[in-house]
Amino acid sequence: MNNPNPLNQREGEKKSAEVPSFHPSMENLQSALKDYSLSVSTVPEKGRSLFASRDFYPGDVIIGQEPYVCVPNNSSLSTPKRCDGCFITSDVLRRCSRCHVAYYCGTACQRSEWKLHRLECEVLSRLDKDKRKSVTPSIRLMVRLYLRRKLQDDKVTPSTAMDNYNLVEALVAHMSDITEEQLVLYAQMANLVYSILKWPEINIKEIAENFSKFACNAHTICDNELRPVGTGLYPVISIINHSCLPNSVLVFEGRSALVRAVQHIPAGTEVVISYIETAGSTITRQRALKEQYLFTCTCPRCSKMGQKDDIQESEILEGYRCKNEKCGGFLLRTTDGKGFQCQGCQLVMGKEEIKEIITEIELLSEEAASKSSFSCSYQEVISIYKKIEKLQTKLYHPFSINLMQTREKILKSLMELEHWTEALAYCKLTIPFYEKVYPSVHPLLGLQYYTCGKLEWYLGETKEAVKSLTKAVDILRITHGTNTRFMKDLLMKLEEAHAEASYKWSSIHC
Repeated sequence: MNNPNPLNQREGEKKSAEVPSFHPSMENLQSALKDYSLSVSTVPEKGRSLFASRDFYPGDVIIGQEPYVCVPNNSSLSTPKRCDGCFITSDVLRRCSRCHVAYYCGTACQRSEWKLHRLECEVLSRLDKDKRKSVTPSIRLMVRLYLRRKLQDDKVTPSTAMDNYNLVEALVAHMSDITEEQLVLYAQMANLVYSILKWPEINIKEIAENFSKFACNAHTICDNELRPVGTGLYPVISIINHSCLPNSVLVFEGRSALVRAVQHIPAGTEVVISYIETAGSTITRQRALKEQYLFTCTCPRCSKMGQKDDIQESEILEGYRCKNEKCGGFLLRTTDGKGFQCQGCQLVMGKEEIKEIITEIELLSEEAASKSSFSCSYQEVISIYKKIEKLQTKLYHPFSINLMQTREKILKSLMELEHWTEALAYCKLTIPFYEKVYPSVHPLLGLQYYTCGKLEWYLGETKEAVKSLTKAVDILRITHGTNTRFMKDLLMKLEEAHAEASYKWSSIHC
């Protein structure tokens, strides 16, 4: 199970004590947002929020923004590298001969990045080889932030109402909410950035504060299949708040961020996206939001916490199942704390019995992780994960997140081995889970249908492939639009599958 925006970091519903006063840049932004039929308002306990001033419908682009700064996921050890301009991987990437940090797929991307990289290259090329290895994507993003500001201050690159450093300044840093450990880490990173830039006009405290802003406002840039490719700062899109029942989705076309409506959004409604993986219990979602974004979600889904339906959903997703195969009910801890009782047939399962299975699963998981890290054969890893799967089916509900994650790992390994028939069987096992835990229009559900359809078509199951690919298109044309190469390829696959199915039908009935 992929995470749509696994590390996405945004402003969110967490600004009550630290809401910046209405920044001068906001007046210009409000004017610019009118062109998008949007406005920014301050909401109690949430701070700045983005509202629709007209109706939006599924598939409509609500707003798009280029990053103020961004970096690909390249580090000294990462392979393959990505182009700094378009973020694609390629066998023909060329490394900057001076700084040895930036990579380009061709002259077009190199030229598009030159104004910024010229300054970046100058400061990075001063570093010795060992210090250059310490320039992680996060450090590089901060260096580029200050260099981009300098380019705008010097009028080398233009500033606009939706693209200026004042919007970065207006973002919330949450310095008063972060832990001492995080403060020390930000200070260390700030020291490194200061030593790279060597600018007396900036101070380490300011840089550390910007790192805190990155932690809750930067976005993980993903490709069309929601695989992380880089990190970017999109100050306007960072205004959009979180909901575990979002009415919009954030996707990327290259480095451009687009927010699309996934349901009807009436005029006057707040535009909300999800910051986290929503396939989890309310407690799990709340914990993730509190740890990463420092706020407690009060969306309609979270407001049901502790109610009967919420408890049942949470136990099905993350709890234990009844060991009576004919029952399949979910378990809750007994009042004496000595075991877990089925809420259906009332059968009790002892704590030690559960603990024994969990311990076995943990040992096998460690073995699988060890073999994966030492590049053992996929077949060995699959064998271990199948043992885990067997144990999990005894312990967890069929819709358990843990069980589904194991099946996803098996599916991925089977795809790597090109064991298509078994891969399709596992892909079909995941579909009911996706249909249960995600809304009817969700990019992960659409992508899972797409994977299933590709496998069915490859294996000659043309009729089933048409059904799966049609479901994929119905969802992804809303979440992704139809202009990207990915969507054009998907639409072409569906058209070809339709043609092949028609040919087979006519051949049978001639």
